[in-house]
Amino acid sequence: MVMDCWKGAICRSWIYPTLIICMNGFFSTMRPSESFLTPYLTGPDKNLTVEQVTNQVFPVWTYSYLALLFPVFLATDYLRYKPVVLLQGLSLIITWFLLLYAQGLRAFQLLEFFYGMGTATEVAYYAYIYSVVSADHYQRVTSYCRSITLVAATFAAVLGQLLVSLADVSYFHLNAITLASVSLAFVCSFLLPMPQKSMFFHRKGNSETHPQPDRVVTEPSPNISSSCQQDKDCTAADMGPTPMQQPEPQHHVLRVLVQLGKDLKDCYSSRKLLYWSLWWALATAGFNQVVNYIQVLWDFRAPSHSSAVYNGAVEAVATFLGSATSMAVGYVKVNWDLTGELALGIFSAMDAGSLFLMYFTDNIWACYAGYLAFKACYMLLITIATFQIAVNLSMERYALMFGFNNFIALVIQTIVTVVVVDSNGLGLGISTQFLIYSSYFTFIAGIFLIRSVYTIVSTKCRNTSTAGEPTDH
Repeated sequence: MVMDCWKGAICRSWIYPTLIICMNGFFSTMRPSESFLTPYLTGPDKNLTVEQVTNQVFPVWTYSYLALLFPVFLATDYLRYKPVVLLQGLSLIITWFLLLYAQGLRAFQLLEFFYGMGTATEVAYYAYIYSVVSADHYQRVTSYCRSITLVAATFAAVLGQLLVSLADVSYFHLNAITLASVSLAFVCSFLLPMPQKSMFFHRKGNSETHPQPDRVVTEPSPNISSSCQQDKDCTAADMGPTPMQQPEPQHHVLRVLVQLGKDLKDCYSSRKLLYWSLWWALATAGFNQVVNYIQVLWDFRAPSHSSAVYNGAVEAVATFLGSATSMAVGYVKVNWDLTGELALGIFSAMDAGSLFLMYFTDNIWACYAGYLAFKACYMLLITIATFQIAVNLSMERYALMFGFNNFIALVIQTIVTVVVVDSNGLGLGISTQFLIYSSYFTFIAGIFLIRSVYTIVSTKCRNTSTAGEPTDH
């Protein structure tokens, strides 16, 4: 009896599930070998060529991620999160097992499929906690879950760099450490309590209501996981019944899809939100593409077999700068309705300039500096876009819109990959790819600079017109 009471107290407490999911997040993100993936694949361990890695291996991740994203999103809700958290851990274990012991092009393409599955299932990590804690703890657990992954990514990058530069640890052993880390994450996921509710398929009725939490905008990430985290944040606190709450089983999935479609239509009915979402999708597609292939460019500028590799140090600094610029947005007092689009245009132009620098320079240090500037500018901009959409959209649909924006970004990224990168498309070299990416961001900057000028001029004209109207007394 005492043991049963103790177990019940643990399950009802917000501390226990938060601790376990944070442990899972730390170990699944603590991957010191990730900053050195390209040197490992093109080195003596695996003997792939740079062209094979760029044009035939890495594109498989993009295709797999896109194909699995929506089915995994629905499965996460239907299965109530924990099974998908387990699937994420299993996918990462398979990925790094293959990375250690597989040989040949086909094996590494299969590896990228499992890595795409691991990426798509990240939604379960960010969504899980809102189904097992009460609404008054949302802000705190959001902070913990987001912060622990940032700490883990920074720690992993620093650890990897120190082990390579100071201890002369091989890339193979770095991947062995990563395999051990993701295996620990998989073990942690077994300890998670099983949720009893979810967003669509397992809604709670009026008998279990929670206080509505204050609106919280957390630091975003360039993938769908952040947005789906907010989705669960919103909907788990929803007090009112919906038409989907107790549907007939045979029509359950159909009703969910119909409701999703109606919500999306309402989300994009605002022209302002449509422009912000356009930037979100375009820029995130470009950002993901750059991050996916930056190691290949570094290896091209300074071949790892003949040069010192500082990928881990650069990633650690980039992560820190990205988080710092994101945090700075919260302390800047600006009329974003008037100047937000101008900021998008200016900093998108800075992103384009950073990418042009990486294309034209042969100096690896200039290339590193360009990447740091690029990532810092993007994280600043995505935070502004997040905030603007958040304050102009109802909480109920806020995360759904973010998730769909990321889905569109992934579709655009897939098109770019098929046309520019894939060996069945143009199959361009890595240097030429970055010329295209810099031109792509120049195009984005042009759209929003023109749009911002139009907005500013229109606002001034309206103000002038209003000031000139006669006043009734």
